[in-house]
Amino acid sequence: EASGKAAVHCVIVGFGIGDVPSKRLFDYPDVAGQPHEAVARNINPYLVDAPDVVLPSRSETPPGLPLLTKGSQPTDGGHLVLTDAARAALLASEPAAQPWLRNYVGAEELLHGNPRWCLWLKGISPSELRKLPMVMARVQAVRETRLRSPTASVREWAAQPTLFTQDRQPEGHYLAIPAHTSENRSFVPFAFLRPEIVASNALRICPGATVFHFGVLSSTMHNAWVRYTCGRLKSDLRYEPNVYNTFPWPTPTDAQRSAIEASAQAVLDARTAFPGSTLADLYDPLAMPPLLLKAHQKLDAAVDAAYLAGTGRKPFKTDAERVAYLFERYRELSSLLPAAPVKTSARQRAAVKASTA
Repeated sequence: EASGKAAVHCVIVGFGIGDVPSKRLFDYPDVAGQPHEAVARNINPYLVDAPDVVLPSRSETPPGLPLLTKGSQPTDGGHLVLTDAARAALLASEPAAQPWLRNYVGAEELLHGNPRWCLWLKGISPSELRKLPMVMARVQAVRETRLRSPTASVREWAAQPTLFTQDRQPEGHYLAIPAHTSENRSFVPFAFLRPEIVASNALRICPGATVFHFGVLSSTMHNAWVRYTCGRLKSDLRYEPNVYNTFPWPTPTDAQRSAIEASAQAVLDARTAFPGSTLADLYDPLAMPPLLLKAHQKLDAAVDAAYLAGTGRKPFKTDAERVAYLFERYRELSSLLPAAPVKTSARQRAAVKASTA
């Protein structure tokens, strides 16, 4: 009820019982400014001038791509996760706990660099644990928290209070994506993390991702897809595996792939030129360094070339044009997949047999 503390986001859609030749779409580059009107041949369910395609809820990653999933979840009542101050206090009393503390990174930490830590007790022996009474007290609190849970599966994990209930921590370097990020950024900030950094469930992680995957996912092409197909929290972008699993990837030649990889590496190198800046700083719409912006523009050119080669299409001018093309490509790629077998009951099969006898 506080004045000025809430925002309402509206989409106005006009429906009709018949087809209308003069369909129109209105886009607001600036929510406080005037809309841009565009004539549309067809308005699909995503409010794009593109074919009527409804993306499925796809939990499986397409063949040939590294798996994308969410990070690890402690379900611990906060007892395995520590602030910088709590970590310092713990180590002041129990220095031997040092090997069992790891950087713990979620969306907030990835974007803004605020440090958090977690007790990663995987592999600790009973004798080592018993020598750490303050850690033991936290483990006991985890057990009690899980026993009070209304969820049966969580209560079962009370028997293993030293472990996260969902452990998806990669064994090698991995690509990290914030689950939520501001819609004001032109690019969702992706970053590679080392395996000793524990990713929380507020991150989406992609073990095995290469600089090529980073390049395509960091491009305006993919970011346009994200804006039109992802979920939202308020107006913030919510990145889920389904956004990644349905994205139509390019099929580059070796030369095009090399160009994407070189441009993607240039983006990573441009970030290192500003060592005191967080990802939130680097991708702020007003503060984004020209060096980084130019690197992204070259990356966009390399990725666009892989999509446009041989199509005869002109370069994309807007996100709407990009997404319209991606929906067309999605439909083409979907048509190449084998049709799923149709399940029928014995009664249905008998009816078909009788009708054809």
